[in-house]
Amino acid sequence: MIALSINLNKIALLRNSREGNYPDLLKHAKICIDAGVNGITVHPRPDQRHIRPNDVRQLSQLVTPLSSVEFNVEGNPFADARGDYPGFIELVEETMPDQCTLVPDVDDQLTSDHGFDLFQTGEKLRPIIQRLQQKACVSACLWTEIRQIEQAKLIGADRIELYTGPYAAAQNDEVLFQSLLHQHREAASYATKIGLGVNAGHDLNLNNLPHYATIPGLQEVSIGHALTVDAIEMGLVTAVQTYLSLLHEAECWHEPTN
Repeated sequence: MIALSINLNKIALLRNSREGNYPDLLKHAKICIDAGVNGITVHPRPDQRHIRPNDVRQLSQLVTPLSSVEFNVEGNPFADARGDYPGFIELVEETMPDQCTLVPDVDDQLTSDHGFDLFQTGEKLRPIIQRLQQKACVSACLWTEIRQIEQAKLIGADRIELYTGPYAAAQNDEVLFQSLLHQHREAASYATKIGLGVNAGHDLNLNNLPHYATIPGLQEVSIGHALTVDAIEMGLVTAVQTYLSLLHEAECWHEPTN
């Protein structure tokens, strides 16, 4: 089954809008875990707009002992120390997540909005990937271009995370939507062929995920914003279970019939 990793950033963002610890991030992580998620994802930024370094430390202590749940820390590998933010690489090395997803974001982005151009940054990333692989499986956020996927393999990444923003934005344009879905299918197929794991994320939701989840070789999706919004309407447990059910249905769709 395609793994569902829940991104807790928006829970932390809501907490940070007031003093105190409400909503409690760890409590909500436990709710997601008890509801059956396969992973917990956080994206600590230097400006600490949502996930803070201590959140990463506490979540690591919660998730690491659980063999059935993956802890994924994503972020900009070039983010250096600032105040009590120790630097992205240093935070990963301290907390030792199961997976580390490298994302080319900067402070003035509202959210992650593109993948790496590995022809520009690949050689800078190579030693970082080698360093982080001492602590975690390393994934790089990419567009669907085959040549970028080839570069990810060459610089030593374990997985890629296909950036699904444009695909999600094309929901109301059927021709473009199907074209982008085809591109993602081709990218995932090629990545699998050359030995890379395939993850995906950004703006996946209950409307566009059923199509995306039919992509062969897809191992994991990371969902945060949409699931948080759905949780407001249907409750967190029901929202998580709805996404899990959808992914299970996609898996059954792939199973051969006798």
